[in-house]
Amino acid sequence: MTAHRTTAHRTFVRRAAFAATAGAAALALAACGSDKPAGGHDKGAKESGSSAAASPQADGHDKTAGRSSADGHNSADVSFAKEMIQHHRQAVEMAELAESRAASKDVKSLAARIEGAQDPEIENMSGWLTAWGEEVPADMSGMGHDMSSSMPGMMSAGDMAELKKASGGDFDKKFLAMMVRHHEGAVTMGRAEKSDGEYGPATRLAADVVTAQTAEIEQMNKMLGKS
Repeated sequence: MTAHRTTAHRTFVRRAAFAATAGAAALALAACGSDKPAGGHDKGAKESGSSAAASPQADGHDKTAGRSSADGHNSADVSFAKEMIQHHRQAVEMAELAESRAASKDVKSLAARIEGAQDPEIENMSGWLTAWGEEVPADMSGMGHDMSSSMPGMMSAGDMAELKKASGGDFDKKFLAMMVRHHEGAVTMGRAEKSDGEYGPATRLAADVVTAQTAEIEQMNKMLGKS
């Protein structure tokens, strides 16, 4: 009886040990046989998801297309830049004459302000044209070319010759009267660009031109004794 119980006990122990070993082996095989992380997601799928997130189109928006749209421009922008460059160049040429010919300190100060504002704007607009693959207009200022018919407010070659001959108080009056007309033309061009342009920096510059030159027109009219 005792021997039978001992044999049965040993059989039970062996079966329990075998079951424990088999269970451990099954767990080990399951771990080795799977590449999936604990969360149940395939590692390859996780890597693929990361690549998609880094892609410009992962969120459904093409970032390259977005930049293209932000930098978009149209023919009105091109015309504005080309014409305003020439317009500004003539204003700068007129302003440079004031240093040696004007009698009034106020006229000299105004001329210096015009030159200081419009030179950088010429550089900006030239940069836009280059970026757009457009040709920057040749600098015809000081060469006696008459461009008065192509843009509003432009002085004729005869106007510029007359201004260059003047000096003192006569120069001041001619300069102010001509610059009022010149600014009025720039305001007209700026309003057209604000209405028809597409390129953000160009339409903002146009708005600045309208604001600044409208104020200068009022100032110059007061200097001329006009209300």
